[in-house]
Amino acid sequence: MGEAQKIDLNCVVFAGGVGTRMWPLSRVETPKQFEKMVNNKSTVQLTVARLRPEITWSNIYISTGLIYASLVKKQLPRIPERNIIGEPQMRDVAGPVGLLSAIIARKDENKPMAILWSDHVMHRVDLFKKVLQVGSEYIRKNPDKILFLGQKPRFANQNLGWIRTGNKINEIGGLEIFKFRSWKYRPTLKLAQKFFKKKDYAWNPGYFIATPKFILDQYKKFMPQMYKKICFLKAIYGTPAYGKQLAKIYPTFEKISFDDAILEKLEPNKAIVVSVDFGWSDLGTWIALKEALQKTPKDNVTKGQTFVSQCEDCLIYNYTNQLVTTINLSKMIVVNTGDVLLVTTKESMSNIKDIVNHFKTGEKYKKYT
Repeated sequence: MGEAQKIDLNCVVFAGGVGTRMWPLSRVETPKQFEKMVNNKSTVQLTVARLRPEITWSNIYISTGLIYASLVKKQLPRIPERNIIGEPQMRDVAGPVGLLSAIIARKDENKPMAILWSDHVMHRVDLFKKVLQVGSEYIRKNPDKILFLGQKPRFANQNLGWIRTGNKINEIGGLEIFKFRSWKYRPTLKLAQKFFKKKDYAWNPGYFIATPKFILDQYKKFMPQMYKKICFLKAIYGTPAYGKQLAKIYPTFEKISFDDAILEKLEPNKAIVVSVDFGWSDLGTWIALKEALQKTPKDNVTKGQTFVSQCEDCLIYNYTNQLVTTINLSKMIVVNTGDVLLVTTKESMSNIKDIVNHFKTGEKYKKYT
């Protein structure tokens, strides 16, 4: 076999969120992206593995909280330490996207950059790599554009964002490129069912490719105050003053999503879409994890020492040396982490976030958050 073709692309993997909806496995000290959920690997490890060997180690960046930097180093020892960019405080996504764009722009502001997320799984990795290759080449030739990666929908998912595509404008390497029309975040079930029936809608994984210069130009236009702060940090990055100034300035960033700060304000003609089925799933909830790993909806998905009898459509994850047995269950979620045992119906999963928020307010349960 020949050597894998290199893709000249910087890739930023975001690994900073806590992931409350996957409690009790995902905690403040050990978020879900660092826990071994699939094939005895964490999703941040799986995400980086999908980029290799076509993307060189020096072109892979990890954006995370400063408190998780040691976890990143431990799980991804080949990532250069300078490529692990820590936030002193979580300020949603607009802040870190702007900061990473500025840091990477110091090296080459015109080299395409991909924004990716650490809590996803993907079954058609070769196709994903092809999209990265084609997307990188397209943006290199069209630096005034941003390219969104869409996933062909498998069902009427109301927990994701949806992208609506326009007319086909190009075809490269067998991949069709479309105009961007609009998007909708977490539609109602009725609206999601309507989208699913149409051919011009795709799930929005939150992946895109653009140059750092393009991204920073949008901050200058739509987020001028944050842009000034980012430029100051960019200028002193790598100097002894950077750490102290980051700790002082970063918490003053407006707490706002990248979608609200930048993407919602973009002119539609600045964006294009590649929509394919690369077998993508967002592991934002236990139900999403089950959907990603099951072969049919009636399958049980298990991990660890479990004995499952007469059950269907259940997820049973056991992270202890105990044996977890389940009998005659349907549509249930059972997660045992040793200090917490969660047993709930799939329909009640939306209440997990409320429980965790309740625990945060009282000393009795605070240690479990």
